[in-house]
Amino acid sequence: MAKVRRQTITIDEEKCDGCGLCITSCPEGALQIVDGKAKLVKESFCDGLGACLGDCPQEALVIEEKETDEYDEEGVITHISETAPELLEKHLAHLRAHAQQLPRHHSHAAFCPSAQVLHWEEKRETAPGPRASSGLRQWPIKLRLVPSQAPYFRNADLALVADCVPFTYANFHADLLEGKAIAIGCPKLDDIDAYMDKLTRILKDSDIRSLQVIHMEVPCCYGLAHIAREALTRSGKDIPLETVVISIKGESQAREGKSGVSSQRAV
Repeated sequence: MAKVRRQTITIDEEKCDGCGLCITSCPEGALQIVDGKAKLVKESFCDGLGACLGDCPQEALVIEEKETDEYDEEGVITHISETAPELLEKHLAHLRAHAQQLPRHHSHAAFCPSAQVLHWEEKRETAPGPRASSGLRQWPIKLRLVPSQAPYFRNADLALVADCVPFTYANFHADLLEGKAIAIGCPKLDDIDAYMDKLTRILKDSDIRSLQVIHMEVPCCYGLAHIAREALTRSGKDIPLETVVISIKGESQAREGKSGVSSQRAV
């Protein structure tokens, strides 16, 4: 990971009494108590915005500018999902509130790549041929709108899709949608708790055969995979789960199944 000069938290261990108030106030989950003192889990997990400062009664936390690892938003999302998934919405809300304050040298400047303006000029060859037919076989398709007991969910293979994916991945219908029921949404802009409740009901009410989560490579989009895993746990169902990650140029996808073994191939 690249070293950059940026602001981050510094802890005065002589002042720290290990009360732990800073732990719950850190939206990144970057702090923990070790041997009775607050410690950074990783310097790359601290965004340097100082959300924890006001909750330290001993004033043991200060913001300092120094040479350190750049902020790793994707690492933070993974860390929260694995250690405290209930804090994911708090973290995303923190990022939305402070999007314009994130320094440009952060690994996911201006909130994350989904909010970054990108443009590429290269032209891509498209082979001539007949018009492709749609693989869609239901309506509605938004997770907020689909009924949990819709007939198209019965004994279905369900694709939970980030709503940017079909615009990015050119062969979405043929490669990823054909023969599946679908629910789409945006974990960055919509209500994660409402998504989790709806998906849990779908899994409970319908005989879903398999669940595939298809999302973009941007960090905030990984929230969709967290929603799927948590909904599966809440439903009590033992259903095969696969995640598919699409790059922002639609050029590659990584797949990961229940085994945790992932692969990547060009598309």
